[in-house]
Amino acid sequence: MSRAQRPQHPGLCRWKSQHRICPLCLLGWFSWFGDWRKRQFDQTLELTMSSVVVSGVSELSLGELPMESWMTHLPCALLDIPLYHLAIPGSHNAITYCLDMNDRSPVDLTQPDMLQKLDKYMKPLIRPFVYKWAKTQEFSIKQQLDCGVRYCDLRIAHRPNDSSTDLYFYHGVYTTLTVETVLIEIREWLDAHPREVVILSFSHFLGLSQELHMRLLRTIRNIFTSKLCPNMEVLSLRNLWDLGYQVIVSYEHTIASCHSDLWPHIPYWWANKCKAEALIEEFEHRKQRGRPGGFFVTGINLTEDLKYICTHPTESLKDLVMSTYPTLLGWVKEQTPGSKVDSLNIIAGDFITESQFVPAVVSLNEKLLKWSS
Repeated sequence: MSRAQRPQHPGLCRWKSQHRICPLCLLGWFSWFGDWRKRQFDQTLELTMSSVVVSGVSELSLGELPMESWMTHLPCALLDIPLYHLAIPGSHNAITYCLDMNDRSPVDLTQPDMLQKLDKYMKPLIRPFVYKWAKTQEFSIKQQLDCGVRYCDLRIAHRPNDSSTDLYFYHGVYTTLTVETVLIEIREWLDAHPREVVILSFSHFLGLSQELHMRLLRTIRNIFTSKLCPNMEVLSLRNLWDLGYQVIVSYEHTIASCHSDLWPHIPYWWANKCKAEALIEEFEHRKQRGRPGGFFVTGINLTEDLKYICTHPTESLKDLVMSTYPTLLGWVKEQTPGSKVDSLNIIAGDFITESQFVPAVVSLNEKLLKWSS
């Protein structure tokens, strides 16, 4: 290391000569050394990942990358591949970790009439069941992003009989956190991770007027500003980094076609099954018919029906999901990203921080490396 590379004394220190070490300079050295070590680590990791393919075999699994910055550290061979040909981990109903547990929220209006009536007159009995089967994620949005999630399924609603313009998320009941609060948290996370890209899917709108849609669009733009990626053709990580884009907003509404910074709704493959084997069979049939051309989601989230809930009164959605994850992850590890007819793109699930789901999905991109070698 040359003398020119080392931190220089600011020239403003008046530390007395009898002291050998100036505290200000010492702090400066520690700060410089920490930054230098981080740069060395990043450079070493980048060089390692750029040369992992030797005789078609990866020396370092992509699943071993730091999940909070896995996109940042992908090998160069993957940086020019379109995002819709990469394997990307996603969170189904991402904001259910903050469902209103204090009974202030009514059951959402998409629920069957019978459930809404039972909840109205038998709330103490009904609500525990609603909460157990409505919560699909337990960790905050920042924690999910830290775990490697890069696609978020966001269901947006305006609460009935609410005179304010506040919007919430919902699944069974409404959330305590507003949409604006969560989007600000996502932007703060992106500020700290400038080479990570997230896909936000706004869908299943409930109770939104045209005015509320326009208000939501203004909120999205005000929060993400220049990070918003317009609908464009070259959608690789390298191109997004060069342009400073970090957020792709998919919007399930006709209004999306009128705005260049909104992407059309991303198709979501939903099997509507409560058993892992039946879900896998359904997706294998869909794969034979071919994947969509752009982004699309394969949702390995299981769906319980009323019969299942009634016959498993002591269980919860988490119990169901965790008992089937070994089977589902076994199937996920057999999948392949890319442009082929039977390839997958975004894979979303429930309780994604509780298993090896995210590393398993990210590791699928190694198959693209082997093809390019």
